[in-house]
Amino acid sequence: MSAWIKMIEDEGATGALKEMYDKVRAPNGTVDAVMRAHSLRPHTMEGHLALYRSVLHHPENTLPVWFLEVVASYTSIANKCDYSLSHHFTNARRLLEDEARADAIQAALKSGRPEDVFEGRELALLRYAHKLTLNVGGMEESDVAVLREAGCDDGEILEVNQVCAYFNYSNRLLNGLGVTTEGDVIGYYS
Repeated sequence: MSAWIKMIEDEGATGALKEMYDKVRAPNGTVDAVMRAHSLRPHTMEGHLALYRSVLHHPENTLPVWFLEVVASYTSIANKCDYSLSHHFTNARRLLEDEARADAIQAALKSGRPEDVFEGRELALLRYAHKLTLNVGGMEESDVAVLREAGCDDGEILEVNQVCAYFNYSNRLLNGLGVTTEGDVIGYYS
């Protein structure tokens, strides 16, 4: 595991930290560095986990998880966060179950041209997330009106807003502390 600050390994975890590690374990039994980065303040890990699960993996979300993972990936590309991109585009790829489409999406996102593979409401939502990431101070009511005109309902707009906002938080946590994927199993989530 690699970061610019100390991260406590499983063997050194006691009390509240040990309890949190047990809550955040990936399906393969490991604790990803994104959560381990909170190990000196386990209460922040608890908040991070709750936010992550509620915005990306809540059963009441209506947009497909693969698309929310694409939004996460596009936000992470804009922020130059290789950690989140590695994990979340791997998730998108697995959920899509179509390697050629996944390759085309990844190339389009990395080149900043989502219109090469998306259209309609999906394209509008990706453009919204990109602007929200790179020009948050420039957001206007008309940005939401464009989404409605593309066929998005307010709940879908909120879902993408929250995924984008969460990944802006997470990308800053990871990039700001130099967290790498060293030791992680890429593409598993809780």
